[in-house]
Amino acid sequence: MARDTTDFRPIEWKSELIDYLAAGSKPKSDWRIGTEHEKFPFYVDGHAPVPYGGERGIRALLEGMQKTLGWDPIIDAGHIIGLVEPTGQGAISLEPGGQFELSGAPVETIHQTCREGNAHLAQLRQIAEPLGIRFLGLGGSPKWTLAETPRMPKSRYDIMTAYMPKVGSQGLDMMYRTCTIQVNLDFSSEADMRRKMQVSLKLQPLSTALFANSPFTEGRTNGLQSWRGDIWRDTDNQRSGMLELCFSEDFGFADYVEWALDVPMYFLIREGRYFDVTHVTFRQFMEGALRNEIPDGLPTMGDWANHLSTLFPDVRLKRFLEMRGADGGPWRRICALPAFWVGLLYDEAALDAAEALTRDWTFAEALAQRDAVPAQGLATPFRNHTLREIGREVLDISRMGLANRGLKNREGYDETGFLAPLDEVIARGTTSAEEMVRAYNTRWGGSIEPAFLEYAY
Repeated sequence: MARDTTDFRPIEWKSELIDYLAAGSKPKSDWRIGTEHEKFPFYVDGHAPVPYGGERGIRALLEGMQKTLGWDPIIDAGHIIGLVEPTGQGAISLEPGGQFELSGAPVETIHQTCREGNAHLAQLRQIAEPLGIRFLGLGGSPKWTLAETPRMPKSRYDIMTAYMPKVGSQGLDMMYRTCTIQVNLDFSSEADMRRKMQVSLKLQPLSTALFANSPFTEGRTNGLQSWRGDIWRDTDNQRSGMLELCFSEDFGFADYVEWALDVPMYFLIREGRYFDVTHVTFRQFMEGALRNEIPDGLPTMGDWANHLSTLFPDVRLKRFLEMRGADGGPWRRICALPAFWVGLLYDEAALDAAEALTRDWTFAEALAQRDAVPAQGLATPFRNHTLREIGREVLDISRMGLANRGLKNREGYDETGFLAPLDEVIARGTTSAEEMVRAYNTRWGGSIEPAFLEYAY
């Protein structure tokens, strides 16, 4: 989740909210790739979750990383809850259950993304191993109950924890027991944003299938390939999901703003203190609902930026687009996820082909895929095909896009090789989740403990 920001410029007109999003437009030469990945910390001895405090806890990990990297600490109510690179080139943050997240720097190539991820994991291992800690690359916590899962001392999470059970059945599981890999990508204009939003929303269920990696809950199989994907089906549906409004032929920044204005807020930050404002929408806030309730209770651009970061559609619009459909996974997938989307969206010929493939897909069809994928994975039916067949075609388009970019590393290899883990999934016809369940039923002997060896960083 995003690091909360402060920007004290007052908001006077709704047009300023639209302009804020539009200001993200940038020329293709300035497009970048920002990859985020989360992982579950666990103790090697006994596979227990890692609490925040103590000599071998999350706080000690963060303090060790601070000394190693020299990054600035992020402090919340006296607790270190993250680190930020001094010039803003990357950050380390905590999810509610202690999931450790790297929000990578904006880079130009997948080669750089992969080097960044490898360096982060090497640095983290250097700090974590003496503490007896390793990290699990799965999309859902496979063993611990919600009660056993630690809670991080982060003010926004206290507010969300109280609010989630009021608006959905699985919000706390989302917060405390899931991990993802995401990529943040740029657009050049409103029209370019629209094309990328529509293509990526329609293909987000395919991404969930390709990266499905959460088949266990509390030590047993859960009957799903992406438990994480299923969790998002009932987390907080006012702020989550497929967003039908984005399927409109003339969808633009103003439409997203109108939707966002009517979503309840989570919090306001004033003088370092978090205020629970879940009882008002941003539109009501703009109309003065908090004027006499909160100190300085008039809206600022920082409030708007923070509100946008608490919206959870499958593709999130800020001053860039966030691809949010994939489970967390092994380290090769940290590179595969951005490669998949960059190939589709950052080359004009590939985007044309992806748009042509998905142009007549309806909202109802995309939603049906989203609902079916957590259980059925690549076998999810679509018209006269399955997502496995669609996936083969989409991967070919992504590969073309990466090849057209022609960005090679020092050894002369382009970015297409990063799709290999997804090519393997399509060739096998089985997801990582299905392979894990097969191992669970055979060589793992009905135990999920081997996952802490085979899927550990």
